[in-house]
Amino acid sequence: MIAVIVIAGALGLLIGSFLNVVIYRVPAGKSIVSPPSACPNCGSRIAGYDNVPVLSWLVLRGKCRSCATPISARYPIIELVTGIAFAGVAALLGAPLAALSNGAEATSALLVLVAFLYFAAISIALAMIDIDTHRLPNAIVLPSYLVGIVLLSAAAIISSDYAPLIRAAIGMAILFVAYFAMAFVYPAGMGLGDVKLAGVIGLYLGWTGWGAFAVGAFAAFILAGLFAIVLIVARRANRKSGIPFGPWMLIGAWFGVALGSSVFDGYLRLFGLAAA
Repeated sequence: MIAVIVIAGALGLLIGSFLNVVIYRVPAGKSIVSPPSACPNCGSRIAGYDNVPVLSWLVLRGKCRSCATPISARYPIIELVTGIAFAGVAALLGAPLAALSNGAEATSALLVLVAFLYFAAISIALAMIDIDTHRLPNAIVLPSYLVGIVLLSAAAIISSDYAPLIRAAIGMAILFVAYFAMAFVYPAGMGLGDVKLAGVIGLYLGWTGWGAFAVGAFAAFILAGLFAIVLIVARRANRKSGIPFGPWMLIGAWFGVALGSSVFDGYLRLFGLAAA
């Protein structure tokens, strides 16, 4: 199990480096493949040995090797956060892989793990882009439907367990329709980018379970509301200020994936709706 977590964490560091490119280039309509990364000040191409996640930034002391222009600490932070996120996802979902008790089960578990690692990656990219630009680009959101559906469908077929896939399909539809209705009723407070992202989130929450779905869906509004209150009290915003909702949708979703089932069961027990 430790090996799975370590491998996932190392992969996350590498993916985090790539996400820095995605976060900068996708909103600008630039290719994420070419040209190679370069210093925005002097234009010097960044060599491979200066592109090692986190470590290169520390070795270079946060400066360009060629012109000594400061490099934002945001880059290694995103790499580190992605590494930690991938390790966390592996800790949550990697147990069947570590056991390797059955070939089909292990393959199915691997596909589920890959699907959720992909979701973790786009969560970080979309959250940062929404904070920067108040946009959730179709170039990231729309392909996420295909990737998630294909990987989770394959996992269900291989394991012959279709219940999670059915939940995922229903969850995707419910959350998409709910957000579409909110955007229709109050378009100033809910963008179509949020609507499209909601379907992706519903897919993963539904796969995880109905408790995770309920908690993850509502957590977004609770967390965003608390954040807005803090900003208003601190006089950093007012009731008319626009606050990106995408990051809170994604944070709420991951709260649901990680703790939603336990929180939901605890809530039911609190009100005597489930056996202790």
